[in-house]
Amino acid sequence: MALLLQSYTFGKQYLDSWLHPAPQKNPNALKLGVLSTAQINSAAGKFTPFHCDTTGANEGIVIDPVATHPDVVLYAIASRDESTAASFASKYHFQKSYGSYEALLADPEVDFVYISTPNGLHFEWASKALDAGKHVLLEKPFTSNAIEAEALVQKSKQSGKILMEAFHWQFHPAAHLFRELLDSGDCPPGDIRWQFDLAGGSLMDMTYAISFTRYALHAETPEKVLSATAGPSSHDPRVDRSMTAALQFKLRNVNKNADNSNVDSTIYTDMSRSYLFGVIPRFWEFPSIRVETDRAEIYFYNAMMPHLYHYIGITDKETGKTRYVSLYKGGPLWKDRGETYWSTYRYQLEAFVDKIRGRKPVWWIEGEDSIAQMKTIDEVYKASGLPLRPTSPLLAA
Repeated sequence: MALLLQSYTFGKQYLDSWLHPAPQKNPNALKLGVLSTAQINSAAGKFTPFHCDTTGANEGIVIDPVATHPDVVLYAIASRDESTAASFASKYHFQKSYGSYEALLADPEVDFVYISTPNGLHFEWASKALDAGKHVLLEKPFTSNAIEAEALVQKSKQSGKILMEAFHWQFHPAAHLFRELLDSGDCPPGDIRWQFDLAGGSLMDMTYAISFTRYALHAETPEKVLSATAGPSSHDPRVDRSMTAALQFKLRNVNKNADNSNVDSTIYTDMSRSYLFGVIPRFWEFPSIRVETDRAEIYFYNAMMPHLYHYIGITDKETGKTRYVSLYKGGPLWKDRGETYWSTYRYQLEAFVDKIRGRKPVWWIEGEDSIAQMKTIDEVYKASGLPLRPTSPLLAA
């Protein structure tokens, strides 16, 4: 389902690129370098409602958002194969191409890099990028485990360069509105029965499921993992095809109604969720969050890609009445900034550029938050009986 959502996003952004002309670029715009061509493809040529080739991830995540940002240009792209890099540079209008990641990182003109290599290589190339003096926007999951995360954040601090995990959904106005509703007296946290429902499977790491819970609860790591059950992959029993975990968090006192009580959260991810009747994608099962208290229920429909479509339903249990709200622009943090057609990725880029330029971003994912995220994932793996993801040899050296 996550891949289907991404496919719709890239199709929408392709249409938006026609409807909304690109702004004139600043003379000193930041120069972006992209490591890996593996996930780049044409949203136009590969998108249909019942067949989606989402190898175009980089296009939707950075290429299309850059098109509407006046202070960023597509400068360089690197691949293991020089001809492949040159082909993609020509197709997507990068100024330069390189036949190795090392060559791109050696280019002094590159201001920041976007890294979306396989998960197990995130630490290596983010570390090398920081060593090369580049700011880094790093795809999730941040690293393979908490050991790598702590080392990478420490390197970022020592280098003085910016490093951020690309949890794009947290930058959208709808996410900010959702948390504001939770923090307000309209939904007192009291005796919370928390349920996260990924509605049919993530088709990606469980990192999204955990981040939704931690974001809403202002939580770092859980107090304990109550249980975790993994469904092993048929290809490799060390890899989880699905995961069900019960976590217990301590609710932080973020408003006068909070009492630091425990909150139990159940998460579920499934990488092999089948199509209905084997042919129909479950497009109605968008990743959503439901929070229930004694007096109210708040339901955030399509929390992962709210720019496509979303709503937040607030149900008063006493009256049974539900009111619905949605937000695509502005809101409690962005105020008068943003556009209704901006994707979560575009809002994320706006904040990242603000940070590089020395401005205070309206939202930010600190390195400590990424460390807490990886510690939580590690604890779930331990509780499930699966091994932790292996640590990079660079740390063993």
